[in-house]
Amino acid sequence: MAVLAPSILAADLTQLGRELVSIEEGGADRVHLDVMDGRFVPNISFGVPVVRAVHRATRLPLDVHLMIVEPERWVAAFAEAGAGGLTLHVEATPHIHRALQSVREQGLRPGVTLNPGTSLAALEPVLDLVDLVLIMSVNPGFGGQAFLASALDRITQLTLWRAERGLKFEIEVDGGVTSATAPDCARAGADVLVAGSAVFGAPGGAAAGCRTLLNAAQRRGD
Repeated sequence: MAVLAPSILAADLTQLGRELVSIEEGGADRVHLDVMDGRFVPNISFGVPVVRAVHRATRLPLDVHLMIVEPERWVAAFAEAGAGGLTLHVEATPHIHRALQSVREQGLRPGVTLNPGTSLAALEPVLDLVDLVLIMSVNPGFGGQAFLASALDRITQLTLWRAERGLKFEIEVDGGVTSATAPDCARAGADVLVAGSAVFGAPGGAAAGCRTLLNAAQRRGD
């Protein structure tokens, strides 16, 4: 059954402590933090100080997605701030193998991801190094985008590779995940659903948004 990692990019940052309590009550498994530098993606979000603050405010593990150039320069800082896992883009560094090893050496769970326009084959050389593979179902940089259906084929292919090669990494999907798209993601093989607007913009609040997504994924994903 898929688990949920709400993205605080869509949260009310003036009420972040309350938002974190709400997603815990709603059954979230971890917190997703999108770190953007305005260079790798055309947006700036937040960095080490916010990760540190969230770590102090929640018992949930922090799933940190680095959308930044030269992510290897920041591994130690995010580890010190309380990240539980760091996900790096294959496009963001010429030394992805070494960068992922450094994440592991810092005691964090290494993850890898790629943009929707990058061939899935770019991940193959490092699949045995990671605990998580993130499939972007939107072009990274902004929340609230529509789900790219091509992501489902990529999740399915990853699921096949994982089984064929006897690997254990989790498959995560991020972008446009709603109660309508979550079941298809879970059925294709996604283990972790990242959702922002569908959680924090839910009419009944973030806890209700979490429950709706988890119920939807379980209903058609099992």
